[in-house]
Amino acid sequence: MWERYSTAFKNYLRLERSLSEHSIDAYLHDVTYLHQYLQLTQPDVQPQTVQERHIMGFLQYVGELGLSAQSQARMLSGLKAFFKYLLLDNLIQHDPAQRIGGPKLGRKLPDTLSFPEIDQMLGAIDLSAPAGPRDRAILEVLYSSGLRVSELLDLRLTDCYFDSGFVRVIGKGNKARFVPIGGDAIKYTRQYVEHSRSQIDIQKGDEDTLFLNRRGTKLSRVTVFTTIKALAAAVGIHKTISPHTFRHSFATHLIEGGADLRAVQQMLGHESITTTEIYTHLDRDYLQQTLTDFHPRSRKRTERG
Repeated sequence: MWERYSTAFKNYLRLERSLSEHSIDAYLHDVTYLHQYLQLTQPDVQPQTVQERHIMGFLQYVGELGLSAQSQARMLSGLKAFFKYLLLDNLIQHDPAQRIGGPKLGRKLPDTLSFPEIDQMLGAIDLSAPAGPRDRAILEVLYSSGLRVSELLDLRLTDCYFDSGFVRVIGKGNKARFVPIGGDAIKYTRQYVEHSRSQIDIQKGDEDTLFLNRRGTKLSRVTVFTTIKALAAAVGIHKTISPHTFRHSFATHLIEGGADLRAVQQMLGHESITTTEIYTHLDRDYLQQTLTDFHPRSRKRTERG
């Protein structure tokens, strides 16, 4: 049913509204994401039985994954167009999206950085400075894998499976998960470990800690925060950002690029948002392919050949 209604919607957008293929794809992605969410939570719901609460739950879901308020608003616009079409074509009797306003949903998320802004910040790091290689590796890992800052700081050398393209992360509730990591993050982390970290007088108990301060002990959250703030200021970015901004940017860029919601959910380490704790454990090869296909830095590297 979803596929049939989506195809009809696609024809309507192309023939009657004469939209570009890019715009049509964006609208269809919105419908696909709602369908994916309902498959996870209430798989029996069809387009003609969608209710307002289903759409509200979906918007909360993508908000908790890290999608910015602006992106939620654009996604809601696509869903409104879909259900308005179904109503006009007498395929449904009630428009469940009609009364839903803008995305003033849940907690206020930090600003999201665009891909060019992240590139600017990465480019502003002085790799010749003592902390430069470490800071570049940190930002690459944050943006490549969407880790929480606490997860980043707890990473150990023995958690890094770079040959396989994964890191083992201990998240909330002391639960472990494997997260794919991009090629740039692997490259800069290896350079840091081989050339900078090896020069540090590492203190007892931190021999396996990945990111260290100049005293040879585990890095602090404050250091990561101040580093990111300084880099943003250096390139003229005046948004309110923190290490968590990279996590939200990671999720937003993957979702807006077309990545599967379930894959993003698993990479972020979110428990299921549903009360029945439906949680899809996807194959690691699929997660790695999702990162490669939809992450901006992976796409950029592929396009360059």
